[in-house]
Amino acid sequence: MAQTKRVQIESTRQVRYTTEVVDGNTVRVQAASPQIRERELRRTQVEQNRRRALSMNLRYVLFLTVAAVSVVMICIFYLKLQATSTQLQKRTVSLQSQLKNLQIENDIVYNEIISGVDLEQVREVATEQLGMTYPAQTQIVSYDAVSSDYVKQYEEIPD
Repeated sequence: MAQTKRVQIESTRQVRYTTEVVDGNTVRVQAASPQIRERELRRTQVEQNRRRALSMNLRYVLFLTVAAVSVVMICIFYLKLQATSTQLQKRTVSLQSQLKNLQIENDIVYNEIISGVDLEQVREVATEQLGMTYPAQTQIVSYDAVSSDYVKQYEEIPD
């Protein structure tokens, strides 16, 4: 004959529940307790939520496609701007180098012109051929300047 015992079982999740153990050759069909049913429902809901989260619907795929295309377009635009910036920097360096060369060339030509002018010869031509004379002491007018930068003459100097 079958003997019935009540046994408390502890699972790994520290949830206790009671079940009946029947010794013998016939075992009754066991009805699940309400706690077990709730746990099983929660597990099935969690599994359904996971499946839903892993599945991709059309809206999600379209959103990802639009996002990926947007990121690629932004990257392409950024790379174009970077290339333009690099070209402008190279052009600027080239123009600066050209400017320095022209300034050096200009200084060389200026120094040649200045060294080619003989000031003594200019004085001789001005005094002998053109009739220039040095000013007399009465022709020199002295004044006190407020600033030493420059002088603007608005009218003739009186005799």
